[in-house]
Amino acid sequence: MRFKTLLLAFAALTSLSPVPPAAAQDMEFDAYLQLLIARARAEGVGENTLQRMTVGLTPNPTVIRLDRGQPGSPTSTGYPAMQPYLDTHVNPTRIARGRDMFAATRGLHRGIEQRYGVPAEVLMAIWGHETNYGGYKGDFDLARSLATLAWEGRRRELFSDEFVALMKVADKGYSRSQLVGSWAGAFGNPQFLPSVYLRLATDGDGDGRADIFNSRADTLASIARYFQDSGWRPGQPWGVRTYLPAGFDPDIYSTELSAPVCPRVHERHSQWKTVGEWRALGLQPQVPIPDDTLTSVFQPDGPGTRAWLLTSNYRVILEYNCSNYYAMSVGLLADEIAR
Repeated sequence: MRFKTLLLAFAALTSLSPVPPAAAQDMEFDAYLQLLIARARAEGVGENTLQRMTVGLTPNPTVIRLDRGQPGSPTSTGYPAMQPYLDTHVNPTRIARGRDMFAATRGLHRGIEQRYGVPAEVLMAIWGHETNYGGYKGDFDLARSLATLAWEGRRRELFSDEFVALMKVADKGYSRSQLVGSWAGAFGNPQFLPSVYLRLATDGDGDGRADIFNSRADTLASIARYFQDSGWRPGQPWGVRTYLPAGFDPDIYSTELSAPVCPRVHERHSQWKTVGEWRALGLQPQVPIPDDTLTSVFQPDGPGTRAWLLTSNYRVILEYNCSNYYAMSVGLLADEIAR
């Protein structure tokens, strides 16, 4: 088995072509790590960076356990109720800390909002959800986590790409001790994956470096740029609370579209209609919103519970984390911070 593994490693190293998943799963960790290193080297990462970021690297069994324990699709019993999740994640402590941070960074808001068009309270809500406003950013060695996840193979293409991207981040001068974060490879105040950092991390304070670990200006500008890149529409809310008329059944207006990404998340929203069209059906938005705004109805906990009209900006929040629980809690936290 070891001889076969070394042959596979040698073939991949010489060609630098992707190794078929079945073959890669048969490799010992050290052999597979050499494939990742070879790819990073071929994409321009310096030798000193590769050495310091991979010396002594071993697989992390905790990361494998956490990855395999991720929840899957909803069962036949349906989706868990959303309100308990909201009660936990949009709580008085997180709201109060968000308002304090909003006040502490007030001098940064105007420029960031003008440049990117994203309200500061939305940026705060993302920051609050991801790291409790910088209170906890994770302490996993990112190189070890990403190498482990790529080797494990459940989502090999994603994590091998992210490992190489991390080497490129490190090549900018970040030490291995700085590059720590979540078990799944996200890091910094906004919990960007390495590829997202390379693409969208922004120098918000003009010091020549996008420091999403320590700089509040860089953190907020980077989140705002992410939202702008995902299609945020300035001046439009993420959604508004709405009353439904007696007997209204959102299922009658269920969407006929199948989303290419996260279909289980998007299928819970109704078809798109303008606010004016929803009004004609008896819905009553509780916050002023133009009649020509396209929205979908979302009543996550079923008949008799709260309902919202969601705009396309809600889907931008889903780009950050494709979960209705996450996106709803971000939107509602942002509303509370802005009060």
